[in-house]
Amino acid sequence: MFDNLSNRLTSSLDRIRGRAKLTDDNIKEVLREVRMALLEADVALPVVKDFIEAVRERAIGTEVSKSLSPGQVFLKIVKQELENVMGQANDGLNLRVAGPAVILLAGLQGAGKTTSAAKLAKYLKEREKKSVSVVSADVYRPAAIKQLETLAGEVGVDFIPSDLSQKPIDIVNSAIDYAKKAHKDVLIVDTAGRLAIDDDMMAEIKALHAAANPIETLFVVDAMTGQDAANTAKAFGDILPLTGVILTKTDGDARGGAALSVRHITGKPIKFLGVGEKTDALEPFHPDRLASRILGMGDMLSLIEEAEQKIDKEKAEKLAGKLKKGKGFDLEDFKEQLQQMKNMGGMSSMLDKMPGMGQLGNVKDKVNDKMFVQMEALINSMTSAERRNPDVINGSRKKRISTGAGLQIQDLNRLLKQHKQMQKMMKKMTAKGGMQKMMRGLGGMMPGGGMPGGGNFPKF
Repeated sequence: MFDNLSNRLTSSLDRIRGRAKLTDDNIKEVLREVRMALLEADVALPVVKDFIEAVRERAIGTEVSKSLSPGQVFLKIVKQELENVMGQANDGLNLRVAGPAVILLAGLQGAGKTTSAAKLAKYLKEREKKSVSVVSADVYRPAAIKQLETLAGEVGVDFIPSDLSQKPIDIVNSAIDYAKKAHKDVLIVDTAGRLAIDDDMMAEIKALHAAANPIETLFVVDAMTGQDAANTAKAFGDILPLTGVILTKTDGDARGGAALSVRHITGKPIKFLGVGEKTDALEPFHPDRLASRILGMGDMLSLIEEAEQKIDKEKAEKLAGKLKKGKGFDLEDFKEQLQQMKNMGGMSSMLDKMPGMGQLGNVKDKVNDKMFVQMEALINSMTSAERRNPDVINGSRKKRISTGAGLQIQDLNRLLKQHKQMQKMMKKMTAKGGMQKMMRGLGGMMPGGGMPGGGNFPKF
C-alpha cells in the first residue's frame, strides 16, 4: 500500500528537505506536487484541500521561518498533518464491559466481513488473551455460515451454530445467551452484506444493532474501492453508531486513498488493517507509523512487534545454542531462517517497514518472495547429508540438485555463496551476544549481506 504515493511524496519533499530558507514560491511548488500526488492516490478532494491548507498555514508561520533547519521542520509538519488526517494515534477496541463484549461487523458484500471476523477473533485470542465466540447472522448467502465455521476452526475459537431458517435477530439473541452462560469475554457477530446500500439492508442492520447492543460496531470496507470506501462508510455511519473501521485488502491497494480519507469523512477511526489473506494478516492501525511509511521513514516498531510475535523463539534459541557450541550454520538452519521470514509476511512485507526503501530504487523487484521460494526448493532437492555439509556438493551433485528443483546450476551456486555469507554473519552475531543479536542479523538474509550498499541481489 502507498507505493506510488510514497515515491511521489518523497521525491517532492527531498527537494525541500535541505533548504536553508523556505519561501512562498518553493513551498507553493512542493505543495502543488503533494496535492497532485494525493489526488492520484484517490484521496477524497475535501481531505486533500484541508490537508494542503493546514500544511501551508504552518509552513509560512514562525514555526518554520525561525527554525535552523526549515526543510526538516517542513517535513515534520507534513508528517504530523498526515497523522492528523488519519487520526493521530491508535484507537484500540473498547472491551471494558461485563462479558460478553459484543462486536458487530457491518459492510457491503465482498468487503471481507467473514474473513475479518475470524482474523479479529484470532487477534483477540492470541494478542489480548480473550476467550472468543463467533456467530454468523448472514442468512442470505448460503456459504456464509459454513465459511465462518471453517475459519473459526482454523483459528481455534468457539463457533456458535446458526442456520438459514432462523431470523438474524433470533440468531444474535441466542448467541448472546450462549456466550453469557459460557463466560466468554467477546462475541463477534458477522452480519449480512448487500451489493449496494439499500433501505431493507439498513433497516435490518439497525434492528440487529438494537438487539445486540454492541460495545463496538465496526464497518468493514475494501480499501481497493478508494475514496468510495470513505463515502460508503459515511452512509453506514449515518444509520449506525459506528465506533470504527476495518480497512481490508490493503495489501492490494497501491494508492492508499481510502486510508487517508475514511477518518476525515466519517469522523470514525480506522482500528485495523487487513494486510493479506491469511488469518493472522490483521494489524492494529497506527497513523503515526503509517505516516512514517508513506514518507519513506519506515516502521521499525511494527517490524519489531511482528518479529516478537511470529519468530519461533524456541527454535531461535536452539540455533543460537548450537552455534555457541561451535557447530556450523548448515543449510537446514538456512532453510529454517527462510521459513521464519515467511511467517513474518515475506520479504515484501518486511521491506515495506524498513526505512529508506524509497531511496533504493527497484530493490523490491529484485528481492521478492519468489526468490526465497526457489532457494527453499534447491535446499529441499538436496540429501540430508548435503544440507548438513554443503562442502560435499561437487559438480555432479550440483547438476542433480538444480535439475530436481527445476533451476539452473548458477542459481545453486548463488545459494551456496549466500549461505557462506550468512554462516559468517551468524558466527559473528552469536559471538557477540546470543539469540537477540543473532535475530537482529535478519538483515543479513538479504542477498549481499544486508541493505546498506544494496547491490548483490541473486537473479533467480
